[in-house]
Amino acid sequence: MYTNNTLWVAHSDKPVCICPSMANRHGLIAGATGTGKTTTLKVIAESFSAMGVPVFLSDVKGDISGMCMPGIDSAKMQERIERFGIENWSYTGFPTRFWDIFGEKGHPVRITVSDMGPVLLARLLELTEVQTGVLNIVFRIADDNGLLLLDMKDLRAMLQYCGEHRAEFTTEYGNMSAQSIGAIQRALIALEDQGGDIFFGEPALNIHDWIKTDESGRGYINILNSTKLINSPVLYSTFLLWMLSELFEQLPEEGDMEKPKMVFFFDESHLLFNDAPKALLSKVTQVVKLIRSKGVGVYFITQSPSDIPDEVLSQLSNRVQHALRAYTPAEQKAVRTAAQTFRPNPAFKTEDVICEMGVGEALVSFLDENGVPGIVERAFILPPQSLMKPADDETVTRLISESIYERLYRETLDRDSAYELLVSKKAADEKAAAEAARVASEQEELEKRIKELEKQKAAAAKEREKEELAAQRAYERQLAKEAAAAQKAKERRQKNFEKQANKLLGSALNTIGRELGKSITRGLFGNWK
Repeated sequence: MYTNNTLWVAHSDKPVCICPSMANRHGLIAGATGTGKTTTLKVIAESFSAMGVPVFLSDVKGDISGMCMPGIDSAKMQERIERFGIENWSYTGFPTRFWDIFGEKGHPVRITVSDMGPVLLARLLELTEVQTGVLNIVFRIADDNGLLLLDMKDLRAMLQYCGEHRAEFTTEYGNMSAQSIGAIQRALIALEDQGGDIFFGEPALNIHDWIKTDESGRGYINILNSTKLINSPVLYSTFLLWMLSELFEQLPEEGDMEKPKMVFFFDESHLLFNDAPKALLSKVTQVVKLIRSKGVGVYFITQSPSDIPDEVLSQLSNRVQHALRAYTPAEQKAVRTAAQTFRPNPAFKTEDVICEMGVGEALVSFLDENGVPGIVERAFILPPQSLMKPADDETVTRLISESIYERLYRETLDRDSAYELLVSKKAADEKAAAEAARVASEQEELEKRIKELEKQKAAAAKEREKEELAAQRAYERQLAKEAAAAQKAKERRQKNFEKQANKLLGSALNTIGRELGKSITRGLFGNWK
């Protein structure tokens, strides 16, 4: 309850209040199941809203939605109001907006893969150290090539692209084994089964949309319906850690403020630290330590303070400790540890009181205006002014439909990003490869045709050569034949000549011989006449 510029949360023999200027020193609401943590959360959240401070809280059980409606009067409520001496009490609803990662019971909540980043995404996918290194390389390659990673299909396409071209990237970025890329792809399938394909995308949540006040100056209470989300504890815790990180990165430094700019309630906060790697724990610790200077208060809600690491627990200055149960040695040790974190009250022994308190009763210690932890008080938590039970579905549906964020976030936006660009690039590469193959085929066919023509030319040349050789040989044979015929004719002529000559010579010789004989005879015998 917000009154006299303080947040009145509980009452012992006096009001126990949170100082607004110290509200961003963070806080803890702890206690066993059924001891009243949810009521305490509602009372503190209502007080912040009435003071004009926007609030974010997760509804893991589905019982917080009633904050949008006024509470219902009853004899039991009147008895508590009178016992605490509350004046000017009124039942009232608070400005409330409903959100749901799955978009079923609130405005859809989406973030982009790039906004999540490789560190938180590796946590979400439960990757090994080596696989986380590969995922970091994939994000770096995407950044260097101007490829936006907005949704799951972008990341799958990027992983496939890096796998297909990993040999090209090894020298510049480092080794990426096919086994690691395959393991990340399998982890993405498991994440999709948990709703990751709905969670990642656009329009991405603008964190400033949760830091709003209504027309009367009251801070909006942003309720994230987590009844379904809590079944995926890693997704639940990673998303809330992302939100804290986003607030830290986007909000400017504010220094000391009269009141917080926003208060963040982290229910079931032990899920954030279960099996968390050292790098993640270091990031959580850094954010919790430094986000105070951005004007943001963080309140962790869990069953036992031992669920939270000491380096984070030491930053939680405003504490409400409901009853703890100590049936085992480990639980008894947790009780002693919880008791030791409070500034002692000489009126009682803190360790004993923790196990004795009833429902709605708590040990409370808040920082005073000087930042000094107050002496622990055994007090009763005030009743909430809003409805104790969940709001009816009709009211929630009406508030969702009337909100400006329903029109802004309901429809999914799918703009060109890594998937589309890589598909286009692959299509262009395939087209270029097909064109190159066609050109190569045509070139091969042309070369084949040229070779065939050259072969035909060579065959024709060979045939011509053969024909020329045959013709030459025929010509030579003809010449030889003609030469032979001429030779024979010559020889016949020679023989005929010689025969004629011989004949003529013989005839001449005969004639000469006869004449010579006659002459000799006349010479010897004279003329007979």
